[in-house]
Amino acid sequence: MPEIRLSQPKPQSEPPPPAGKNTTEASKVSPSAIRKFLLSRGNSAMADRSFQYLMSLCAFSIFGIVILIFVELIGRSQMAWNEFHFKFFYKIYVDSFSHSFLFWDPVNSHFSALPFIYGTLVSSFLALALAVPLAVGVAVFLTEMCPGILRGPLAFLTELLAAIPSIVYGLWAMYVLVPLLREHVNPLLISSLGWTGFFTDDNPTGLGFVAAAIILAIMILPIISSLTREVMTAVPHSQREAVLALGATRWEMIRMGVLRNARIGIVGGIILGLGRALGETMAVTMVIGNSPEIHKSLLSNGSSMAAVIANEFAEATSDMHRSALIEIGLALFIVTVIVNALARLLVWAVTRGAPADAH
Repeated sequence: MPEIRLSQPKPQSEPPPPAGKNTTEASKVSPSAIRKFLLSRGNSAMADRSFQYLMSLCAFSIFGIVILIFVELIGRSQMAWNEFHFKFFYKIYVDSFSHSFLFWDPVNSHFSALPFIYGTLVSSFLALALAVPLAVGVAVFLTEMCPGILRGPLAFLTELLAAIPSIVYGLWAMYVLVPLLREHVNPLLISSLGWTGFFTDDNPTGLGFVAAAIILAIMILPIISSLTREVMTAVPHSQREAVLALGATRWEMIRMGVLRNARIGIVGGIILGLGRALGETMAVTMVIGNSPEIHKSLLSNGSSMAAVIANEFAEATSDMHRSALIEIGLALFIVTVIVNALARLLVWAVTRGAPADAH
C-alpha cells in the first residue's frame, strides 16, 4: 500500500521586535519611592562605619569605667595597704585598760575591717535565708499555677519592689519594722530561742542584724523571683508533658520536670541577690545599729562594709582613716564584681538555649 504523507504549512513566526523597543518601554517605568530615597542618599559607607565606631565606643566605655574605678580605689587605698597589708582584714586589737577586743578606733589609728566583713556576711546570708523560699514560691506560682488574668498584675507588683528607693525602705523600717521587732518579734525570739545564744536580750532598741536582714530580704526578693521565673520559663514544655504523661502530680511535675532542670539558673539568681545584699548601703545603715563590734547574737547591733563608708567617709579624722575606708570599698567592689559575674554565668548556662519568646 503506498505511503501517504500530508504536508502541513509551518506557522509563520512573528518578526522580532525592534532592538530599542524593550529599552524604550523600560525607560518609561518610573522608579519607586523607596528606590528614589535610596538613590538620593548617595554612598552610606561612611555613615555605617561611623555608626559602628560609635556603638563600639559605647560598649567598650563600660570596661573603661570599671577599670578607672578599680585603679582609683587602688591608688587611694595605698596608704592603708602599705601600713596593714592583709592584716587589715583580720587583725584584732586589745584595749590596754579594759582588755576587751578592739577593732576600729580612728583616733588611735586602730583599723580592722573584720567587724564590717562579719556584719555584711551575717546580714546578707540571713536575708537570703528569708528571701529565697518566698521568692522561689512566688516564681513557681506565677509560672505554673497562677490564672492568666492575675499573672500580669502579680508579676508587676513583685517587680515594683525593685523600683522603690532604698531610703524609702529605710524609713519604713525605722518607723514600722523596728518598733514591731522591739515590741513583739524580739521578745518572742528571746523566750523561745534564747538558749541557742543567737537571740539574747542585750539590745532593747530593736536595731541589729535581724532588722537589717529583713529589710534586705524584701529588697532582694524581686531580683531572685524574676530570675527564677526566667529560668523556669526557659525549661521546655516537653519536660512538663513527659513527666505528666508518666502519671506524676502537678507538684511532682514542678519538682522533677521544672525545678530540677532550672536549678543552676535559680542558684545564679540567688547569687545575684546576694550581690545586691552585699552592696546595699542606706537601708542597712539606718537599721543595723552601726557598732564596729562582733557579737554572736543576731539581735545585737553591728555594722557593714557599705554602712561604715557611708557613716564615716565625710568625717574622716586623718588620711589614714580615709585610706582605710577606701580599702574597705575596694574589697567590697571586688567581691561584688565576682559575685555578680558568677551569677550571670550560671543564669546564662540555663537560658542560652531558650527560644526568644520564652522570656
